[in-house]
Amino acid sequence: MKKEQIWASEVAEKIVRKVRVTAQRNQGKVPYTTVDGRFDDWSDRIWWWTNGFFGGQLWLLYNAYGDELFRKSAEEIENKLDGCLMEYSAMDHDNGFKWLLTSVANYKLTGSEKSKNRALLAAGNLSGRYNPAGQFIRAWNDPGNGHNAGWAIIDCMMNLPLLYWASEQTNDPRFAQIAKLHADTAMKVFIREDGSANHIVVFDPATGENLKSLGGQGYGEGSSWTRGQAWALYGFTLSYIHTKEERYLETAKRCAKYFTSQIPESGLIPVDFRQPEECTWEDSTAAAIAACGLLELKKYVDADEQNMCHEAALKMLRALESSRCNWTTDTDNIVEKCTAAYHDKEHEFAIIYGDYYFTEAILKLCEKDIFLW
Repeated sequence: MKKEQIWASEVAEKIVRKVRVTAQRNQGKVPYTTVDGRFDDWSDRIWWWTNGFFGGQLWLLYNAYGDELFRKSAEEIENKLDGCLMEYSAMDHDNGFKWLLTSVANYKLTGSEKSKNRALLAAGNLSGRYNPAGQFIRAWNDPGNGHNAGWAIIDCMMNLPLLYWASEQTNDPRFAQIAKLHADTAMKVFIREDGSANHIVVFDPATGENLKSLGGQGYGEGSSWTRGQAWALYGFTLSYIHTKEERYLETAKRCAKYFTSQIPESGLIPVDFRQPEECTWEDSTAAAIAACGLLELKKYVDADEQNMCHEAALKMLRALESSRCNWTTDTDNIVEKCTAAYHDKEHEFAIIYGDYYFTEAILKLCEKDIFLW
């Protein structure tokens, strides 16, 4: 076994030991962050886009270690998500984040037909957000005024696998066709020549005209929000995996080349690669997501690119493990210094998807992962 696999296996053991404690302590919770070291509970805001990630982490660990506590806790979260599934205004472009990591995971690991049905309902709703005028999947809801009916975001690339999965399950190509049409649009309007990505693109919802791009959760228009770069890198890799369309692989490689060229010597990732030099805010989630994407991408590229992907992923994961992870059981989260958006009031706190992607990446390295995307 390689040294890095030994290291990853040791880290995985630390993850599972900690999550056994936190899962027991937080049964029934649907966490987003921590408050005084303890997970909060978004069960009363079950529509929130991150509400599948703790369940996803639990399914990853259940697959790797077989602990029934993880399965039971994941199924509790999935059951709570029914409150979102049956509320039209609560459904949005992030259906993949919520149901790939809960219901699709459950179906893959247990064969639950009820879970399969939930995921197909979510896929049907996601495909219904497709706007044929601009060939994009609409982002957020704004009940009543429709002011963002023409908005699309790079994050949606990570939700497309729900549509690819639905086509595979139903033998109905329309889900995958919608996913590919959105991915093709994203290649054209989100990915810049240097491989960096816009966060938000605004279309005229009636004509499909591309009107402008917005800085969104990054520093500003034309900047380089790192989590968005990670969504692009991983998202186009996933579209290639599901379709084997070379254009998606080439796009993923461009995004990866850009991302890896921007990684600081420390391996710790800023909120925006183009934020002011005096700003030191970090986003550990961007590092963890990008590491997952790079470890998947390396399976489909030539030797030189494989080495680039592997070394960059390992650099970021080692930096996180050594200086941005809390391994005590006094706190529920593992990954620290996560940031949701550059212009938010709060920065560098715990966010549940940081733990999910860090866990996924480590399990990939020690070959104990299951592909949930």
